[in-house]
Amino acid sequence: MHFGLTEEQQMMQDMAKNFAENEILPTLEDDEKNHRFRTEIAKKMGELSFFGCALPEEYGGNGFGFLESVILAEQIAKVSGSWRLPFNMQNLGPAVTVNQFGTEEQKQRFIPNWVSTDAIGFFAMTEPNTGSDVVSMGTNATDKGDHWEINGQKMWISNAHIGDWGLLYAVTDREAKHKGLTCFIINPKETEGVVTAAIETKLGLYCAPTGEIAFDGAKIPKDAVLGEVNQGFQVCMWQLNNTRIGCAAGAIGIAGGAIEAAIGYANERKQFGQKIGSYQMIQAQIADMVAEHEAARLLVYRAAWLKDQGLPNQHETSMAKLFASEAAVHAASDTMKIFGSFGYSTEFPAERFLRDAHSLRVVEGTSNIQKLIISGISLGDTVNR
Repeated sequence: MHFGLTEEQQMMQDMAKNFAENEILPTLEDDEKNHRFRTEIAKKMGELSFFGCALPEEYGGNGFGFLESVILAEQIAKVSGSWRLPFNMQNLGPAVTVNQFGTEEQKQRFIPNWVSTDAIGFFAMTEPNTGSDVVSMGTNATDKGDHWEINGQKMWISNAHIGDWGLLYAVTDREAKHKGLTCFIINPKETEGVVTAAIETKLGLYCAPTGEIAFDGAKIPKDAVLGEVNQGFQVCMWQLNNTRIGCAAGAIGIAGGAIEAAIGYANERKQFGQKIGSYQMIQAQIADMVAEHEAARLLVYRAAWLKDQGLPNQHETSMAKLFASEAAVHAASDTMKIFGSFGYSTEFPAERFLRDAHSLRVVEGTSNIQKLIISGISLGDTVNR
């Protein structure tokens, strides 16, 4: 086993670290206050090929894999959990999924624009009454002969109101249950009968746009189908297994940022005549955070490596997502405690790390869903894919 990064991977890590500190951090406080998403930052990330991982070079890929995407996303999330989201919206979600299931025409048409951020991406699964139970979604697509008609509503969709092209999951055969879902490639901005709206009543991820999409007799072309009709559940589960590694990367990034902040503060803050880092209770908190963080990173890196080798990885990906997200919440929570009253202030990053970390327990499959996947494969009830 080799645990070190290659020279190229180290360069990518340094590049992402410098980008986060020089391009995101200077305006982050103001952007957080105003819930601002800067398209120019996303564009710069695209120009640096941040979103070309795990994709062929002929479609704009950069020749690297899932592990490199994790390395990049981790460094970005150390500064801002919000800015980890584009890795899923541009790369590990729509682009990688279209590369797997799309026609040659779809690959050439859509993937390069997601990679470059000429098109802002998204994927729409969640609904007001449908979260973990994907099969129960209400949004439906009806075959009208020369087009599909979409009716329904999606909610809590990243980039919903700013997205150009993305993936929509809808029911095409209600009686067939999980064999009756279909995935479509859509453009909300150019489709009549589609209305989008922003959701800003969020606990965290203030710089990551979130919204809802309503479909009322929306017409989309017949060639909008990704994969085959009624293959959507397979497409959805395959996609989630990839976007979960992006969430896990965000988790180790947020935890890493929180730990660095906690250590810095513990070495500076003095009480009773000495730095608080000299007290055993603070030391114990930091030791637990650091150990969990290192374990989480190994799980995440291993899952990404398995993906790059084309080996079964659903079990490992769910373990990585579960452990890393829970470790991130623990690290952020203890960081806030170490900061004391200042941890509760928006003038310091501790509270933001905690707010952003909690999202990772929910998105792309809750911690409970990850436990179901892990236990099901461990017990032999399902196959590791």
